[in-house]
Amino acid sequence: MLATLVDAPFTRPEWIFEEKYDGVRMLTYKEGPHVSLLSRNAIDRTQRYPQVAEAVCKMKADTLLLGGEIVIFDAKGVSRFQLLQRGDGDAEYAVFDCLYCNGKDLRREPLAARRRTLTSAVKPGRYLRVSAQLSSDGLEAFRVAGKRGLEGVIGKNLHSRYESQRSEEWLKVKTHQQQEFVIGGFTEPKGSREDFGALLLGVYVEGSLHFGGKVGTGFDDQTLRDLRRKFQPLIRSRSPFVEEVAKGRDVTYLKPRLVAQISFTEWTSDHKLRHPVYLGLRDDKSVKEVRREA
Repeated sequence: MLATLVDAPFTRPEWIFEEKYDGVRMLTYKEGPHVSLLSRNAIDRTQRYPQVAEAVCKMKADTLLLGGEIVIFDAKGVSRFQLLQRGDGDAEYAVFDCLYCNGKDLRREPLAARRRTLTSAVKPGRYLRVSAQLSSDGLEAFRVAGKRGLEGVIGKNLHSRYESQRSEEWLKVKTHQQQEFVIGGFTEPKGSREDFGALLLGVYVEGSLHFGGKVGTGFDDQTLRDLRRKFQPLIRSRSPFVEEVAKGRDVTYLKPRLVAQISFTEWTSDHKLRHPVYLGLRDDKSVKEVRREA
């Protein structure tokens, strides 16, 4: 179940307002001693996060299906996607839903009932936590999120059933701009930088890739090297973008196969990014899913 983005904080009776985590969505299945973690695109991530799998395995419930987010928190307790990308710290599973427990399918139950089962089944520990509810007032939750530097707030209708799609029963509002972009090329490095200068970014509109701007910050030397190796087999002669992006020898185009997470301050009037910063690659989303969030 995915939340729908809205452009302003709000409050509604019989809704809860939770912290929006900056990580990777994960469904976790437990059948007796067997545990598996699956990403949104059904990639098995059990071996990548063995401590989480072990913590879930120790739960008393014989069968479970949990919804949550794999995250790594910084020193201030704020989840950061770039820390998860680098593996810089211990990954934790922030659980916010329980879809199945001890033989009972809970997807048709209201969220309030699923939350009761969740808090009963999940005992927080080093690698597990139940998602934080910031406030029962959405405006206060947004204020708290902004003060703490969180990515945003997700409001959820306590009467909502679980839908395996994007829904307006869950609404998200961000404290700052961040979303995925397709990497369609790169520029040559200048000065002391090696490997490449900036990434050419795009989003899909009606099946065509549209240019959204360049990002040249957020890279350390290791990231530059790692990305350049990933680019090598994707190099192509023609631009993947609908628009004419650049001419000359300083631009190399790529097959649109890689998805990057980017933070930025705003979209300009000509649909380009202002002050973008590279956060990391995403392998849990396909390029065709990348749209301009509005």
